Amino acid sequence: MNAFARMPAVIAGFLVMSGAVADERPDVIPFPDSRPRFVPQERMQAIYDEVRTPYKVGVILEGREGELLDSPAVFRHGDRWYMVYVSFKDDIGYEAELAVSDDLVAWERLGIILPFSKEGWDAWQTNPSLALYDTRWEDSSHALGTHEGKYWLSYIGGAGQGYEPDPLAIGLATTDDPIAVRPWDRLPENPVLHRDQPDNRDFEYRTLYKSFIFRDEDETLGAPFVMYYNGKAAMYGQEAIGMAVSHDMRHWTRYGNGPVISNVGQAPWAISGDPQIVKMGDVWVMFYFGAFWNPGAFDTFAASYDLVHWTKWDGPHLIEPSEPFDETFAHKPWVIKHDGVVYHYYCAVGDRGRVIALATSKDLGAAAAE
Repeated sequence: MNAFARMPAVIAGFLVMSGAVADERPDVIPFPDSRPRFVPQERMQAIYDEVRTPYKVGVILEGREGELLDSPAVFRHGDRWYMVYVSFKDDIGYEAELAVSDDLVAWERLGIILPFSKEGWDAWQTNPSLALYDTRWEDSSHALGTHEGKYWLSYIGGAGQGYEPDPLAIGLATTDDPIAVRPWDRLPENPVLHRDQPDNRDFEYRTLYKSFIFRDEDETLGAPFVMYYNGKAAMYGQEAIGMAVSHDMRHWTRYGNGPVISNVGQAPWAISGDPQIVKMGDVWVMFYFGAFWNPGAFDTFAASYDLVHWTKWDGPHLIEPSEPFDETFAHKPWVIKHDGVVYHYYCAVGDRGRVIALATSKDLGAAAAE
């Protein structure tokens, strides 16, 4: 069965009408054949010591009745903090929402920024991720950069109802005001990456998931915009993280003939996903979640000098189930450092449902009492 025949009729018809299936695609950029330089163990240990967050603050955002919350991503705009995250309501699908905070701990929900379109390839799924976020670890502004005078986010979209029904694809949206509670504008080129493009790789054969897009001023990979995302393969539903690059944010070229992060060697059904990238000195660090190659779901990291060859941390997890509110899963990281404190936001699944939780590098209660 060819790729087009695998698609549900509603998606296949939409892609034909939009020209997405027929469009010619650029060749996949091959991985460089230079000798890889891996990050030494002592540097990996130093990164772990820097980013570990042993103090669980607890649940900071919780859904209403019939609602699950997921996938937090935090940025700063003006003098306040904002979070984009996903709401899953009444078993229908994902919508992207916005929340605000003055202290990174207490959050207020503001409203929807990517609602159900109810038609087309992304009719019932819009799971957001920030794009062009300031990736500096030290002295980060935590602000969103712009391109073409607009702020950008990527999202995974889908036409089916339910919890992440295959296939999902990656789209982009823009706005001139990232804190306005109104729908962002979806690109006419969407979806920019999907499973039925001819350059699709085996690890993304069934569906494409969460992406992280950042600007690399040095153009390490030959382009200013770099995207990491996880895809789902065919056999066991295993997930791995691969990459793509772009010169204009609208047209993306896949990079490498396979994933850059995979843990399927540890279990055939292993999941590695939801990457976030930061820069620590001369080392890039990728926070991501793992599942099922160790018990449950948890957050970990990898590090790289060149954005292609990644050294995976094999020590203690950054976040793992330990409390009633995250006893099932503790995963999907967004990690920042502000005023000497590391904040690790994540999706927790436990006795309060699927919620957004926070852990920190310092005991905030003890610090407030000093």
